[in-house]
Amino acid sequence: MLKAGLIAGGVMFVFVLVAAIFSPFCALCVPLLAGLGAGYLTGNFEKTPATTVQRGAYAGAIAGGLGILGQLIASVVNGLVLQNPNNQINELFGLPAVDPTTVWISQLGVACCIGLVNVALTAALGAGGGAIWNNTAGKSTPPSDITPA
Repeated sequence: MLKAGLIAGGVMFVFVLVAAIFSPFCALCVPLLAGLGAGYLTGNFEKTPATTVQRGAYAGAIAGGLGILGQLIASVVNGLVLQNPNNQINELFGLPAVDPTTVWISQLGVACCIGLVNVALTAALGAGGGAIWNNTAGKSTPPSDITPA
């Protein structure tokens, strides 16, 4: 579970970091594959069909936690860039420039909200990935309740 969560979390960290630099809302697409991958990897590593769904959800939550770190780093980068009024797109719409305090509050606030949504999505999809493993590769796995002599 931990190994699968860290592998999927590392991939999610990089993808969320890159996606959130363009827009924080682009990071909402990353949990789809990261969560399913974390759940499937959990089943592949542990090979216990009885607990794969639950442990897949835990692995997805671990991956989502690393995704929050990527989201926060991207929001700091965006905040640094958008502090300069020349880099703000408000003037294209005829709006006044935003002061730096508002930029920081909005960047970090949106990053936290979207990051928490990403954790929930990744955990739910991690359970789904575990269920996919159970229905495909997990059916051919012998029961693990056999104790060695």
